[in-house]
Amino acid sequence: MSPEMERFKQTLRSHAQRKSNAVAVWGDQLKLDYATLYAEVMYRQQRLRDENVKVVALALDNGVEAMLWDLAALFEGLTCLTLPPFFSPAQRKHCLKQSQSALVIAEPALETELKMAGYEKTGEFWRRIFSGPSRMPEGTAKLTFTSGTTGTPKGVCLSAESILRVARELDQASKPTDPQHHLALLPLAILLENIGCYAALYAGATLSLPSQKALGIQGASGVDVPRLLGCLITRAPESLILVPQLLLLLVSAAEQKAFNPHALRFAAVGGARVSEELLHRAQRIGLPVYEGYGLSECASVVCLNRPEARRPGSVGRPLPHVDIRLADDGEVLIKGSTLLGYLGEAPHTDEWWPSGDLGEFDPEGFLYLKGRKKHQFVTSYGRNVNPEWVEAELTQRHHIAQAFVYGEAMPSNHALLWPHRPDCTDEELAAAVAHANEALPDYAQVHHWTRLDQPFTPVNGLLTANGRPRRDAIVERYRAQLTEADFSEESAS
Repeated sequence: MSPEMERFKQTLRSHAQRKSNAVAVWGDQLKLDYATLYAEVMYRQQRLRDENVKVVALALDNGVEAMLWDLAALFEGLTCLTLPPFFSPAQRKHCLKQSQSALVIAEPALETELKMAGYEKTGEFWRRIFSGPSRMPEGTAKLTFTSGTTGTPKGVCLSAESILRVARELDQASKPTDPQHHLALLPLAILLENIGCYAALYAGATLSLPSQKALGIQGASGVDVPRLLGCLITRAPESLILVPQLLLLLVSAAEQKAFNPHALRFAAVGGARVSEELLHRAQRIGLPVYEGYGLSECASVVCLNRPEARRPGSVGRPLPHVDIRLADDGEVLIKGSTLLGYLGEAPHTDEWWPSGDLGEFDPEGFLYLKGRKKHQFVTSYGRNVNPEWVEAELTQRHHIAQAFVYGEAMPSNHALLWPHRPDCTDEELAAAVAHANEALPDYAQVHHWTRLDQPFTPVNGLLTANGRPRRDAIVERYRAQLTEADFSEESAS
C-alpha cells in the first residue's frame, strides 16, 4: 500500500473512532456516519477480494453506494473505472472493452446495454471474462476516460499515490475557510469531483451525494434550475466544485435573490476558461469563488487560487505537489503527479508533461492561461488569437449560450452564436457581443457574427460528449458563413 493510501485509510479510520456519529455521506435518502462508512467500505473491500478481479467498472449515479464501492476498490488495490453518465452506449462499451473490466456494478437501467456488451448478471454484479494481456500500466488505481476531440474516449491511467496527494492538497487549500459540508454537483466520473469528494472525507466533513436526477442535471449540460436551487437550499452545502456554466447559473440566481451565496465558504471552479467579468460578478455578490486549473493527465488540479492567495483572472499558484514552468513558446509544462500512461500505450516516462495550454506567470507566481496551443489561430495581420478566451467572454455573460470564434488568415474575427432563449432578439445578441468586446483587445474582438439555426450537440457531431466544440467539424460545416466576404449579419464593431 502506497504511503498516500495508508495515510488516507488511517485518516478515515481515525474519523470512524473520533467522529463516529458525525454524518459522513448523505445520499438521496440514506445517511451514514463515519463509523458505519468505514465498516461498509471494509465489507465491500472483502467482497471485491472474493470476486478475484483486477478491474472494476462503476456505472452508478451519484450516491452513497457509488462512493462506498469506489473507496473499496481503491483500498483493495484494484483499478476503478467510473463511467460518465453522459457517455453514449457506444462509448461506454468501448471503455469497458478497452479496460477489460471483468466486473461491473451498474444501475438497473443499463441491463440491456450490458447484456449486449457480453456481460452476465451474477447477484448484484455483472461479469465478463476477458482473454489476452492487460493493456493497463502496473499500479493503475483510477482509469478516467476523456472524450477529447473525437468520439472514441482515451483512457488516462493514474496511481493512487497521485490522486490522493491531490486530494490532500485540495483539503489543505480549503482549510482556512473550514468547509464542513461538501456537495457533489458533478458526476463522480468527473475526476475533479471524485478527488474533491476524497478531500471532503480527508477533512472529516459531511459529503452530500444527491443523484443527478435529484439535482435536476441531465446529461452533459441540461439543468432544471429550480430543482437544482431547491436542492442547494435544502442541503445548504459549504463547498462546491463548479464548471463555468454552473457558476454562471448560481451567480445569475444570486443576483435575482433566488440563491444565497453567503452559505458557501469555498467554491472551486475549473474545467474550462472563466471570464474575468463573471468572477467579478461572483465577487460582488459575495460568492467565494476560487478558480483553478488541472488536467486528467496530472491527476486533476495543479493550480488553485486560495483564500490567502487570490488573483481574479488567474488560475492561482501551483499547488505544493507540482512544479510548473513555461516552454519557449509559452506552453505550460508540469512535473509531479503525472499519469502512468494512456491505456494501451507505452508507459509515460518523461519528467515533464506538456499540457498543450499556453500561459504566463505574473511576478508573484500566479499563472494566467491563454488557451489551447493547438486551437490558436493567426489573423491576416499576424496576431495570435486563442478562440476559447473570446468564447468565454461571450458565453459567460447574458444571452449567449454557445459561441464559436474563427479568424484564421482573416482580417476580422467571426463568431457563430446560439442564444440561451429562442425569443432572444438579434439586437440583444449584438449588445452581448459589444459588451464582450469591451473586455478584449482589438485583434481578439468579434467583428462579425452569425446566429445559428441549431445548437452544437453530440448528436449533430459538433460537440464532444463532455461538451467541448469539435472545432474541425464546425469549421467544415459553417465554412461559407465564417469566411464569406460580405457578412449577412450586422457588424459587431
